[in-house]
Amino acid sequence: MAELTALESLIEMGFPRGRAEKALALTGNQGIEAAMDWLMEHEDDPDVDEPLATPLGHILGREPTPTEQGPESVVGESKPVLTEEERQEQTKRMLELVAQKQREREEREEREALERERQRRRQGQELSAARQRLQEDEMRRAAEERRREKAEELAARQRVREKIERDKAERAKKYGGHGGSQPCPPTTEPGPVPSSPGKEPPTKREYDQCRIQVRLPDGSSLTQTFRAREQLAAVRLYVELHRGEELGGGQDPVQLLSGFPRRAFSEADMERPLQELGLVPSAVLIVAKKCPG
Repeated sequence: MAELTALESLIEMGFPRGRAEKALALTGNQGIEAAMDWLMEHEDDPDVDEPLATPLGHILGREPTPTEQGPESVVGESKPVLTEEERQEQTKRMLELVAQKQREREEREEREALERERQRRRQGQELSAARQRLQEDEMRRAAEERRREKAEELAARQRVREKIERDKAERAKKYGGHGGSQPCPPTTEPGPVPSSPGKEPPTKREYDQCRIQVRLPDGSSLTQTFRAREQLAAVRLYVELHRGEELGGGQDPVQLLSGFPRRAFSEADMERPLQELGLVPSAVLIVAKKCPG
């Protein structure tokens, strides 16, 4: 039986003539399958129904019309005519081909969608892993910073203890065993005030730390927390290390006075713990120039 041309087959399958002619022309008349693929891929294009400017002629898979061939081509061999049954059979085959192409296209789109989803999940996992690594790095840097600060604090305390020991040795050498300069006599410490009769004395609370505020002659102040069992020499050393240039640049020793009641601490008091001197849990001390020996 006679076969329909590619153009006729596409028209029988329901494609508009202009769109079918354009598909055959742009695929180089390579067959109905290539034209169908082009039609399915470009069915949503806004210019899919715009005609081509180039004359179609034989590249569309059909015989030129008598107008295209000229007057001498009118007389010639006539094209076989398909019966209705043959036309229906060929149309059925074309529709089956269209359905197969549609299924292949849907399967391809489904595979592409699955691949995009896998890629999206993979990128999400990589992003989450990168964020977790960043957080771990930040936590590690914070821990290292805390360890460094702790080490610096311990080193500073060690330097303070060493300075106290050196001061003790120098004072022992200076005042021990010979008539040297003596420190200023301490102010008499008032005795304890007796409690009112008929009242039970309050329970004494034990403190581990002592907060000392030191007022400098220029009106500024220093505040630091010490252990209750640390010696008063630690407070004096702290003041000597942190006082300004106007107090002697950290070279001359300082004299510490209690605020109320007024009391000048002696060199012997420097060896006594803060707790024993009644400076716990907090106290205010005043810096004054030390009396000449």
